[in-house]
Amino acid sequence: MSKKLFFTPGPAQLFYTVEQHIKNALKEDVASISHRSKQFQNIFASTVENLKTLLNVPDNFKIVFTASATEIWERSVQNLVEESSHHFVNGSFSKRFYDIAKSYKINASIEDNGFGSPFSLEIPGSPELIAVTQNETSIGFGFPQNEIYKIREANPDALLAADLVSCTPAVPIDFTKIDMAYFSVQKSFGLPAGLGVWILNERCIKKASKLEEKGHITGSYHTISQLLKYAEKNQTPETPNVLNIYLLGKVAEDMIQRGLKQIQNDTIYKSTILYQFMESAGWIKPFIQDSKFRSHTVAVGELEGVKPADLINYGLEKSMVIGSGYGPFKESHVRIANFPTHSKEQIEMLVDYLAKFQ
Repeated sequence: MSKKLFFTPGPAQLFYTVEQHIKNALKEDVASISHRSKQFQNIFASTVENLKTLLNVPDNFKIVFTASATEIWERSVQNLVEESSHHFVNGSFSKRFYDIAKSYKINASIEDNGFGSPFSLEIPGSPELIAVTQNETSIGFGFPQNEIYKIREANPDALLAADLVSCTPAVPIDFTKIDMAYFSVQKSFGLPAGLGVWILNERCIKKASKLEEKGHITGSYHTISQLLKYAEKNQTPETPNVLNIYLLGKVAEDMIQRGLKQIQNDTIYKSTILYQFMESAGWIKPFIQDSKFRSHTVAVGELEGVKPADLINYGLEKSMVIGSGYGPFKESHVRIANFPTHSKEQIEMLVDYLAKFQ
């Protein structure tokens, strides 16, 4: 049986250097070392430095690690919101962040014009935190960067939080125009699941400190203050996913060598191939009709007269795994990942094969 090639949107195909890095990690006993050891401190410091270099993160931002991006939703509400937040909902995952905020009994407002629809960018009141999802993995909606920046300009006092889960580093973001960003590593970075990355600027840190001083409950072991206290020593409050932090640093270094601009240009080229196929096939079309709002890293196709399971099984005949639809679209969509690990040739091969489906 040939080795499968995963075009699933997460967990996804491992980055092509990960296998060798895992072998090296085993030789270096990375999976067994103490998270209070000098070896881990070096791993932590190297990973943070490589991420800052790769993503062009300004010096006034700190990077900390959590168990997942989902955890960061809750930590953000606990540490950064006392009364109100606003959420731009463009799919199931951005909706989950809103639901978590509502569960804390804060005044969480929402703009939800229906999955896949553009936003008015109007925000009621004066929320403390505004949440945007740059790339909605569930339906392939891409939030244009210039619209994210318009939100920043119109709401300078609010903290602007950007979900970069399935797009960074393949899609650019200007960190000087947001206050925090977060992602998990099992998508565009092509790593095993089980690690979240939280990138925070000084405004977030000051807000969390202010809430703590007021007696606001900001959580327990993963408060911003605790995460930063240990990060200053290149450590974490608890035993973390040491292996994944090591792998993330190595893959970030590989991506630096490849070149961020090259990765981003290749992503656009590959997504163009995917959407051109969907527009011409006749039995599948892009779910997001306006190309301005289409994700470059998760191409979602709406099927016509075809069952997702039949198309997925067809791909499996050639050991190519494409993703099913998410949530309410499970029986009408397929999702095709276009991450940095996927080469131009692999995307072209997939499209050529799918074009013969009917």
